[in-house]
Amino acid sequence: MTAKSSPLFLGIDTGGTYTDAVLWSEAGGANGKVLAKAKALTTRHDLAVGISGAVDAVLQKAATDPAAIKLVSMSTTLATNALVEGQGGRVALVMIGFSEGDLARDGLKAALGTDPVVFCPGGHDVHGNAAKLDLFGLEAALPELGASVSGFAVCAYFATRNPAHELSARNLIRGITGLPVTASHELSAKLGGPRRALTTLLNARLISMIDRLVAATEGFLAARGIAAPLMVVRGDGALVSAAFARQRPIETILSGPAASLVGARHMTGLDNAVVSDIGGTTTDVAVLDGGRPRLDPEGATVGGFRTMVEAVAMRTFGLGGDSEVTLEDGALNPRILLGPRRLVPLALAGMMHGEAVTVELERQIRAANPSRMDGRLAVRTGVPERLAAGLTGAEAKLYELIGATPLAVDRLLTSNAQNATLNRLVSRGLVHVAGFTPSDAAHVLGKQANWDAATARLGAELFARKRDGRGQAIAATPEAISERVLTTLTRLSAEVILETAFAEDGLDGAATVAHALVQRAVDSHPGIARLSVALDRPVIGLGASAPLHYAGLPPLVGHDCVVPEDTDVANALGAVVGQVRVSAEARVSQPQEGLFRVASGESVRDFNDEAAAIAAAETDVRAIAAGRARDAGTDSAEIEIASEFRVSTVEGQRMFIEAHVVAVASGRPRIAV
Repeated sequence: MTAKSSPLFLGIDTGGTYTDAVLWSEAGGANGKVLAKAKALTTRHDLAVGISGAVDAVLQKAATDPAAIKLVSMSTTLATNALVEGQGGRVALVMIGFSEGDLARDGLKAALGTDPVVFCPGGHDVHGNAAKLDLFGLEAALPELGASVSGFAVCAYFATRNPAHELSARNLIRGITGLPVTASHELSAKLGGPRRALTTLLNARLISMIDRLVAATEGFLAARGIAAPLMVVRGDGALVSAAFARQRPIETILSGPAASLVGARHMTGLDNAVVSDIGGTTTDVAVLDGGRPRLDPEGATVGGFRTMVEAVAMRTFGLGGDSEVTLEDGALNPRILLGPRRLVPLALAGMMHGEAVTVELERQIRAANPSRMDGRLAVRTGVPERLAAGLTGAEAKLYELIGATPLAVDRLLTSNAQNATLNRLVSRGLVHVAGFTPSDAAHVLGKQANWDAATARLGAELFARKRDGRGQAIAATPEAISERVLTTLTRLSAEVILETAFAEDGLDGAATVAHALVQRAVDSHPGIARLSVALDRPVIGLGASAPLHYAGLPPLVGHDCVVPEDTDVANALGAVVGQVRVSAEARVSQPQEGLFRVASGESVRDFNDEAAAIAAAETDVRAIAAGRARDAGTDSAEIEIASEFRVSTVEGQRMFIEAHVVAVASGRPRIAV
């Protein structure tokens, strides 16, 4: 079968800075063939613009009829970036059967921030027996909450053993407000209420973002006559349908990195490697063992929050080409600091807005003394106005001053307190801040040329004027400070790679050790204690900027760094070569001797016989997994069932405690006929 006659697959990756597209055919050897690839800027105000730019370029390069595309698969770092940067919609958390003290556990209070929370009596015990449910307080609060939030998160005590109270609250909220509601039992069957509530809260925050992404993609595909199923990569590397992802967007955290692992393995053939994927906002590091990514059974950690989402054992760092460049405070010889926040690079802002940016930067350069606010501009992101609901008076006043044209921060802010207000608008995803980034440094040095280099140089000149602890300028020229920034990015990349390796080895203080070892390597002063480090496997460098930033990695990590030919579209390629994989779980407990209770899906049933209860649990999870597999986008799922028993022996007699039954369904996604 030739490439022309075989089905064509379109992969899309929507990142924080770029949207990538790749057209792939199964024909052309064991690994298929990349027919065309392209990039376009991610346009957060209207994601369809960036998607259409990348996909149209791919279709034009390949001279392909859009109707020949039989499957579209998408990965994204938008959810990951939102959590790292503290962004997301304002949501209300409903806690049933919990106390206010539970907010202090598992980082839930920090994640909640200033969003509202409602406590209701109710919940269940470990066997699914109900306490009295009282939703009157919630019902009274719903009219006001419905006007100030974008969605709701509901978590009930032991909802994984009986979801009845979550279902009651969900139905009440939907009936009165019509807003999206996420119930915790839909996302995880694991115990640990506060962490399950945290996962549910983050899911509710991400719904509007992922919904906009899916809607934009579906609208574009329809406009181009591409009548193919749309799939989304989940955080464990599996594919699910767009409708499935819309309801469970939290499962798309680490979607882009998971796709990159699949793509890395596909492109290099390496079974054992450390994969480091550098994007505009984050660097994501994971380990390939035996050709498969390691999964984190405890749940993915993103933005400092440990969730209950099973995903690749990926460590995500706020380090990328568009990371905020700042200076260490109070040091005689201050270090360059990068991230974790992403800024709009000045080179990009200059390309998009021209003199509106350069005039302000030139004005600041003419000033006699440097200012902390130099080289910073604020601009609206262009998201729908409804997402600005719930702003405080100070936030709303500042938001009104910021428009679609970048405004210099030193003109915008009149006090330090307003800086905190601006940061809150950025965290809500309502405002972007433009400033000096490693991408600008690369433009200054001629190592990147896709945006406006002249604007980047103005930003570098402003940053070089900043003062050290002696009152001297930190660099003599824009080129000198740019070299320092890029060197810092490579050094920090080595640190996060080694930190990940040490953490996988169970070493405490991994970050401290990694920093010390890399610093020794950079300084070439081994000291009295001679230390060296080497990875036992190569690094696979992914991302469009990997050839630039990872060229100096080998001496710092003690092993080769492989940068594949199609590294710039690894995520998009990984998105089209994966499989659908979903699971379903049931638990069988014994609340009293001779009574066996099966909790599966949204049902709870009792049996008088252990074997009958186990058989019912297996039947349930098989049916649930099969249904989820169909919803997730495959008609050819193979289902495997595994059971784990907890028993004890008392006076020689076997005593049943609990059984955990899991069904896993996997198969290739359905394609258009």
